Amino acid sequence: AGMNGTAIENFACVIFNVSFMNCTWHVGRTATEDTQYFLYWRPSKREDVRECQNYIKDDFGRHTGCRFQNVTIENRNAYFLVNGSRSGQNIQSYEKKILLYQIEKLTPPLNVSVNCTEASHRCSIWWQPPRTSHVKKSSCFKYEIVIENK
Repeated sequence: AGMNGTAIENFACVIFNVSFMNCTWHVGRTATEDTQYFLYWRPSKREDVRECQNYIKDDFGRHTGCRFQNVTIENRNAYFLVNGSRSGQNIQSYEKKILLYQIEKLTPPLNVSVNCTEASHRCSIWWQPPRTSHVKKSSCFKYEIVIENK
């Protein structure tokens, strides 16, 4: 239901700093200034649907994103729905299913230490895995070291 071109476009979410998530979108091609969008999500099939509590707004006051806190990631799908209205008319809704672990931007490794000895021309580098809410085994991480000679 709803007029063509009113549904949101370019919906994307990213999880960062372990438990924060931002979801953003562009307004529909035929959306007018009085169009308003509302984001609902369900972190898993076992949980209740929740509406966004912290919207990101454009210059017209339209909701174009949402900021979430205390998001927990498990190897499961989350379900998103964005609907809305304009001048009392329904707009097209948008639905998406996302595996949350696939959208997490990991923090850099922690406590990086370097010890170089000039006599042996060798360096030892140590670090701890990045913080994450869902990876339990440090062997799951792969690292790349770039050494620049200055």
